[in-house]
Amino acid sequence: MDEKQAARAAVREFLRSRRDRISPAEAGLPPVGTRRRVQGLRREEVALLAGISPEYYIRLERGQATGPSSAVVESIATVLRLDDDERAHLDRLLAALTPEARKRRTPPATATISPGIRVLLDSIDHLPAVVCSPRLDLLAANDLARALYAGMLDTDGPVNSARFLFLDEHAARNLFPEWERVAADAVSILRSEAGRHPDDPELIALIGHLSTRSPAFRTRWAAHDVKTHRAGTKVFRHPLVGTFTLPFENLTIDNSADQVMTVFTPRPGSPEHDAIRLLASWNAQTPAPGHTETVP
Repeated sequence: MDEKQAARAAVREFLRSRRDRISPAEAGLPPVGTRRRVQGLRREEVALLAGISPEYYIRLERGQATGPSSAVVESIATVLRLDDDERAHLDRLLAALTPEARKRRTPPATATISPGIRVLLDSIDHLPAVVCSPRLDLLAANDLARALYAGMLDTDGPVNSARFLFLDEHAARNLFPEWERVAADAVSILRSEAGRHPDDPELIALIGHLSTRSPAFRTRWAAHDVKTHRAGTKVFRHPLVGTFTLPFENLTIDNSADQVMTVFTPRPGSPEHDAIRLLASWNAQTPAPGHTETVP
């Protein structure tokens, strides 16, 4: 499959997956007595609700209608109830249909962090912090993060969150009690990155490897859900401090090809903050050799 065919397939599969999740009743359409052969909305129904011709929508979903107006895309996005991440993903998929857009693609994320970011990371000694790539490669971690991610970062080889989640599932479920949510988020981030860099050889290899080894990954990948890195909370189960929920902030490193620094930020005086202090105290007594290291 060449680049043009791949771009068309990406548009087709994404739009079809969004149609499948909306029933006619949810879209406000009257019940129809005939037997339906599709799970959600038909293409003709999307066209009707969006106020465009069925022929044009079919061409657009097949990736054969380049350059649709912003009004048309917005109307379709409204019908399909796309959130901000999904809308941005659709825009990227449609743009990739043109050769000019494919030529303007930025290079994939780099696999190393700059010396300045390393200094910054090491200076955050009271909060766990990690740096990762859009492919979910864990590039670096401060000492407290290494203690927090016990069992995941205790390796000399490359560390990738998605590989850990799906290929070492038992250990991942021990570390992340909410494994289902964490796993779904990881796949959605990779799907979004595939929309940005569909020809990234490392990303292609990662997706192929996970698809062949993990049915759980294949199921989630086929859903075509997308999500970007953003702030939130994550539940950890640690052998020393037990189970606790940590809020985190994601900071984009602008000069490092979309690398993201995640800093866990428990509120001072909270039980979560006390848990991190206990973890820091334990880590100070049994320090890992060296300081922050580039993981890959």
